[in-house]
Amino acid sequence: NMATPEQAKQFYDQGYLIIKDFLTAEEVAKVRGQTQKIVDEQHNLQDHPLTLFMGGNKQKTDEYFMTSGDKIRFFFEVDAIDEQGNLKVPKMEALNKIGHGLHILDPVFKKITFSEKMKNIARNLELKNPAVPQSMVILKPPKIGGVVVPHQDSTFLYTEPMKLVGFWIALEDCTTTNGCLWFIPKSHTDGISKRMVRNPDGPDPPTIMRGEDRVYKDEDFVPGEVKKGTLVLIHGEVVHKSEANRSDKSRHIYTFHMYEQDGVEWSKENWQQPT
Repeated sequence: NMATPEQAKQFYDQGYLIIKDFLTAEEVAKVRGQTQKIVDEQHNLQDHPLTLFMGGNKQKTDEYFMTSGDKIRFFFEVDAIDEQGNLKVPKMEALNKIGHGLHILDPVFKKITFSEKMKNIARNLELKNPAVPQSMVILKPPKIGGVVVPHQDSTFLYTEPMKLVGFWIALEDCTTTNGCLWFIPKSHTDGISKRMVRNPDGPDPPTIMRGEDRVYKDEDFVPGEVKKGTLVLIHGEVVHKSEANRSDKSRHIYTFHMYEQDGVEWSKENWQQPT
């Protein structure tokens, strides 16, 4: 499960790669348990306002989001909160995601992220000096898990030149019913159409979208249904999406990004800046 040279070729050819049984059942259980523990022990309304998250191109940012790169912060589904601003469901069924500093601040996530098997994958993808800028658990909760519209990750985490890879690990089985990934194979060879950048005119709003919306055809997308423990590698420029989760099963995943530092510059316009 180390991404053989053939698999690396497939990744660069298709724009994504699915590697089964990457994490053991024990590792998956540990990450899921730690997620629950983080929510139980770290989320309180004094430090963490109930912040909503909308995925993909609809993304709105605020100060809580903008300063979350080196912290563990909590973002809730739009439909989890009633008119009075209270949660309608328990936290684990209300959260959209937790991010973006799990890989630096939490020992369980750190160990998984910087494990020897992750390093082997990076080597096989011919990343020379990779860095991990951000990480998150995405919970895609039952009934209210929001849609993530078609997007390219380099829109949000831009480097010059673009050399970004998403590592996406299923902590539960992901199906077309509970909101699995969908890809347009080979859509990573045509650059990106837009970028989310820091607003040059000040903090309201903190980020703006620059560039054009591309229109994608539904029939071009291929589902990536995977079992828990699967690693999906996502090229920074491949077009992908996930549908809403209206089922009664959650779709927990852990994801982080790597980018090549050698000969590559992290954009000063990205929402996330080194701290």
